Amino acid sequence: MEALRGESWTSNPNAPIDCFYVYPTVSTDPTPNSDMNPDAAELNVIRQQFARFGSVCRLYAPMYRQVTLAGLRAMFVENRVVLDRGLGYDDVKDAWRYYLEHDNEGRGFVLIGHSQGSFVLTRLIQEEIDGKPVQSRLVSALLLGSDLAVPRGKDVGGIFQHVPLCHSASATGCVISYASFRSTLPPPADTLFGKVADANMVAACTNPAALGGGSGELHAYLDAKGGTISVGQMPKIKPWVVPERPIETPWVSLPGMLTARCATNENATYLEVTVHTDPSGNRVDDITGDIIVGGQTLANWGLHLIDLNLAMGNLVQIVGQEAKSWLAAQNKK
Repeated sequence: MEALRGESWTSNPNAPIDCFYVYPTVSTDPTPNSDMNPDAAELNVIRQQFARFGSVCRLYAPMYRQVTLAGLRAMFVENRVVLDRGLGYDDVKDAWRYYLEHDNEGRGFVLIGHSQGSFVLTRLIQEEIDGKPVQSRLVSALLLGSDLAVPRGKDVGGIFQHVPLCHSASATGCVISYASFRSTLPPPADTLFGKVADANMVAACTNPAALGGGSGELHAYLDAKGGTISVGQMPKIKPWVVPERPIETPWVSLPGMLTARCATNENATYLEVTVHTDPSGNRVDDITGDIIVGGQTLANWGLHLIDLNLAMGNLVQIVGQEAKSWLAAQNKK
């Protein structure tokens, strides 16, 4: 097997469906809510999480006055975290309504969110889509790095009344949702993701590597320089291959290195990510993506910074397959 080979990528300006994306908490503005001028972090997260979907859909990524990192820290101090209300939600709702009126033209759409973006989109689906005529255009929703409540043993009837979880790549009108943790560092009692308050509900976990259940290989696209959605100091990473060779692309994919399954422990339901080392020793033996403070890994955050990157290839492929299914169904009408 080649230790290193190139892979090309192209966007599709004629993609048959749209993707509407709401980004996570990244703004470095010092105020509780961001302004409408994109900072470096907001531009970086589009590159990290959304740009690759341009191969299967037209891209829409509205700015919104999100709760900033400073605002989120203040909320944690006050023990009050509310991400699906206020200025940010109102901005996204206005952008959504504008998109429907001026850009959609009856096309199918995929909603993509992570962390704060997922909380905002969850409320948007509740209020603007679930059970309404526009739901017929919902190809899927990717609500990642959040806690989507579903009844135990069911895939609909929790936070959404008419939008189920996805169980195959050909299914449409459904949701993919998960929060990722290492198999070696499962969610602790104080986990921030993978749990819901209602004892009759659980946090949804749909494995993009095996939507039908079980374990599957993650097709990750990780930043070649070790970057994540955070614009803080880059981690010091090991060479991707041995002997070290320059990486000429912005992303690195690692075939066979990562697998995932949905798992449950006493604290959470989550996407359990296992890292497999290369027996030949020619490839890096671990990934970066943990949140580390003072040399200590914050286990309650899991792999939140790379939730989307871990399954980027799987998700793009799924959206492409869903688009074909949705279009085929429309042609039969």
